[in-house]
Amino acid sequence: MNSVSFFSDMLQTITDRGRRLLSFNAREDGGQAAKVRNAETTCETLLSSQGEASGMALAKNILDLWEHFDKTQRRDFMAMLLARFGPDAGRLEKAIDDYRADPSPAAVLELHIAAEPRRQELIRRLNLAPNGIATLVRMREALLKLKAEDPEFEVVDADFAHLFGSWFNRGFLVLRPISWSTPADILEKIIQYEAVHHIGGWNELRLRLAPEDRRCFAFFHPQLIDDPLIFVEVALTREVPASIGDVLREDRAPIRAADATTAVFYSISNCQEGLRGISFGNFLIKQVVEDLRRELPRLDTFVTLSPAPGFAQWLARERRAEVSDIFSPEDKERLALLDSPEWMDQEDAIASVKPVMTKAAAWYFLRARNRDGKVLDPVARFHLGNGARLERINFLADRSPRAMRQAYGLMVNYLYKLDDIETNHEAFAGRGEVVAAQPIRRLVPASRPQRSLVPLTDAAAPQGQVTGKSARKDSKELSS
Repeated sequence: MNSVSFFSDMLQTITDRGRRLLSFNAREDGGQAAKVRNAETTCETLLSSQGEASGMALAKNILDLWEHFDKTQRRDFMAMLLARFGPDAGRLEKAIDDYRADPSPAAVLELHIAAEPRRQELIRRLNLAPNGIATLVRMREALLKLKAEDPEFEVVDADFAHLFGSWFNRGFLVLRPISWSTPADILEKIIQYEAVHHIGGWNELRLRLAPEDRRCFAFFHPQLIDDPLIFVEVALTREVPASIGDVLREDRAPIRAADATTAVFYSISNCQEGLRGISFGNFLIKQVVEDLRRELPRLDTFVTLSPAPGFAQWLARERRAEVSDIFSPEDKERLALLDSPEWMDQEDAIASVKPVMTKAAAWYFLRARNRDGKVLDPVARFHLGNGARLERINFLADRSPRAMRQAYGLMVNYLYKLDDIETNHEAFAGRGEVVAAQPIRRLVPASRPQRSLVPLTDAAAPQGQVTGKSARKDSKELSS
């Protein structure tokens, strides 16, 4: 930690000297357009700069300008990156002609270099600034919002994502346990970033971290040392839980960690919206499994308790269909009970709805597909892609308002059986096959053809369909 601080101080000193050398500070005068033009000029200067100190100073000035831009200026800045900092057209055309004339390794190399947009090198140089990577992550967060409004920014985002994929490579990440003794500033961020099961304050956080049968782990980046990238909460139990209440209720009786046989991954939260699409979760689960097995050799079952964020939306669509491959008229009549807000408090309604909902959920996970032919549920895609098996469907496992809105309280267990992970992954990635326990497979007749369903949305983040502040929080959730 001290070495990181020393290095950061050294970078800041170099930058300050460079700024004095250049006598250049971010301008406060001029209109909105003038400030963006100023940023463009400085970007060009940065790309042509050869000195380390001047380069750091220029990068810092650009990022300072960005931080003070309003929404319109940020859009104009990204439009400028799109229009002005693409590949050198002349060099690229010549490289293409040379390759066509002689496709030698040297021609391939030149074509590769010429095809790279100048903004990639610009982003690399912006990362030279002190705390540059943190600002660039925030910059991409703003870019993702712009891209949602205007798909033309997809090209710029691809460059950020390409570089972030290297900078946040697993080899650079540090796995750290989070406990009740972790510094308060990090614990505050755990409360803030929790995206699956809301943490109401310090007392609730203590219940998740302090008991002997609870664990939490997070990935950190050396340049974001006090800000987690992703974290997972783990419950150590003697059996696979069927509801989130079994895990989180305040009056539960903790067990000794040494007596546990099952590790339950019940919440995984992505913390940085600007790193959306940069995969950490698969590495996180595998690393945590290894660490837990070393610490607690008796653990032999590794399972999730996961939400199904797109299920309610898919179910609503199927209920509206005049002809359904899934539901009989009697099934639809039973599902009409869901339209009553009090249905989950009535035992008769629950008993009537449960078998239909369980069958529908099995179909949703095994058969529902998006336009690209992929499994519709984003959480399922994540865990099945990691080599897990769809193990159990849990009806009314989470009665929180959000879970009822997203999936009528449905949750599922994905089993990570270590000997089968690679085989399951190959089945899913290579053949699109959902590996599931037999009780689930029996709910969907094998004779019926697989359907290709187009969702209303693709459960746009692994997270659910809400708006406003809740939607922004939902976009942080990765999986279970």
